[in-house]
Amino acid sequence: MKHITFDNLTSFTYQVLAHAGLDEFSNDAVTNGLCETSLRGVDSHGVRLLPHYVKSAMQGRKNPVPNMVFAHKFPAFGLLDADNGFGHAAGMKAIDYGMEMAQTSGIGGVVVANSSHPGAMASFVLKAARQGYIAFAFTHADALVLSAGGRRPLFGTNPICMAAPREEIEPYCLDMATSVISWNQLKIHRDTGLELPNSLAADDAGLPTQDPDVATSLMALGSPSAAYKGYALGTMVEILCGVLSGMAVGRDIPAMYTAPMDQPRHLGQFYLVMRTDIVGEKDDFCRRMQSLTDMARAEPAKDPRGVMFPGDPQIREAVVRRKIGIPIDSKTLTAFHNLSKNFNITLDLV
Repeated sequence: MKHITFDNLTSFTYQVLAHAGLDEFSNDAVTNGLCETSLRGVDSHGVRLLPHYVKSAMQGRKNPVPNMVFAHKFPAFGLLDADNGFGHAAGMKAIDYGMEMAQTSGIGGVVVANSSHPGAMASFVLKAARQGYIAFAFTHADALVLSAGGRRPLFGTNPICMAAPREEIEPYCLDMATSVISWNQLKIHRDTGLELPNSLAADDAGLPTQDPDVATSLMALGSPSAAYKGYALGTMVEILCGVLSGMAVGRDIPAMYTAPMDQPRHLGQFYLVMRTDIVGEKDDFCRRMQSLTDMARAEPAKDPRGVMFPGDPQIREAVVRRKIGIPIDSKTLTAFHNLSKNFNITLDLV
């Protein structure tokens, strides 16, 4: 396993995406999203996706220089047409508009249409939380999660994400799929030949399988007897991102990895940004958030790492990876070397 420093990874990613034709705003958004995600240890949605994103930009699926248009129907809510740009760029733009509306109205909502895969959404809400806002982010995806009582998937992993400021530097951040694992995590098992743990995926008949090559759907969040809960959460995200945005829903959404790379996917996203002083004072909110964080961490623990609040594992991992570098698996490293050679960009590893 090779490693690369965060700074070198950021530089390499930005140069590669520039060669792929991304404009400055899109490049900043995608580079930050991919590299910060890898820094935080969420490798399934980090820089391992860079080769796929380059291909999607150069073959026409994603618009590297989108003309995004934001339209208001109400003072604190609007629609962002992402012009089939990168999902990261749409997410960052939506958060910016959300903060702008929240600053004057207390709250700002943005529905995104004509987007693409936004990767991990933590980077978007963290941007708002680091500036003192509470933020929510949702996106739908192609059918990958086994329906409750069904034999095949209807909805995607449809993640739910939220961040909020507190007294410590790093905000609270929840970022999770409504499935037990993401499809990208399953792909890591395929790439490495590792068997899946029980109750994570299902085959064509809707039956549990530990073979990642046989798996055709993911299990919804919850215990095997309560997977309807994750399925239900997925429907909520589908309504906000698909129905409300006017985009395709369910099995009508083109698949990320198997749909033609010259055809846009027209995904939807949904964002909500709120001021922390809409009820009390900002400082009081941050103090109370810190108190809640400390309360959770002080709970009696059976795990030697202690009781962790959402986002704590990623915060800890980021500290480690800033010191030793970000690990790059062999398949991703081969792809990086190819990008380095094809674009004449230096790849500096640790």
